[in-house]
Amino acid sequence: MSPTVVHAKAYPFPIPENSYVVEDGGYREIAKGEPLPDLSGLTPVLACGSNQSPEQLARKFDNLGAHPIPVLKARVKDFDAVHSPHFSAYGSIPATLHYHAGVEATLFTNWLNDEQLARMHETEVSAENYHYVRIDGITLDIAFGARLTSVYAYISSRGALCHDGKPLGLAAVSTTGRAWPEISQNGVQALARDRLSPGTALEVFITENVDKIETRRARIKQLAQDALPFGYPATRIQ
Repeated sequence: MSPTVVHAKAYPFPIPENSYVVEDGGYREIAKGEPLPDLSGLTPVLACGSNQSPEQLARKFDNLGAHPIPVLKARVKDFDAVHSPHFSAYGSIPATLHYHAGVEATLFTNWLNDEQLARMHETEVSAENYHYVRIDGITLDIAFGARLTSVYAYISSRGALCHDGKPLGLAAVSTTGRAWPEISQNGVQALARDRLSPGTALEVFITENVDKIETRRARIKQLAQDALPFGYPATRIQ
């Protein structure tokens, strides 16, 4: 299997068990009882896919210097991590948030300064795959006891990938009360391949989506035809 395909299938990449801080050269988990980093002046951004992973954050932020990124574990009510109907430039089918009354999901929050937030916009918004939004009226319990009722997030501009009328949850995200199917990255890639290019070897399908921009765009358009819209009203595009 080629490195390109291995990387695409690894999404959402390894996610630690506990809250952590991304620093130059790696990350460190925050020990139980250890004081939280200073969060003043930082913007909380709810991550539902690879932005929960220190591996992915290190790729996006390669010169943190004196400004490490706190990444705090959280439990969010009524929202789930599901697959978006698009392919990333590196071949993965990434995640988006989706409203789901009664579910509780374990996710992570990135706490970003203004410069880091601008950099995150470059990676999420510039390709027009995501909107940067503020979500109000949310119940988001941060590890170590804090609760947020508003948070920022990136949600898919196309909605949620639809299969048999339902979204597909990320198998890598722990939930309670999830009422729709969950699927791994390998599984959702195979599902997309069967829909868009049946009979093509999965490795070839993924490689084409990385190497052939027009093929990727055409397949995204097909995949998004029956996408499910993000249906939470207290959400504002920023």
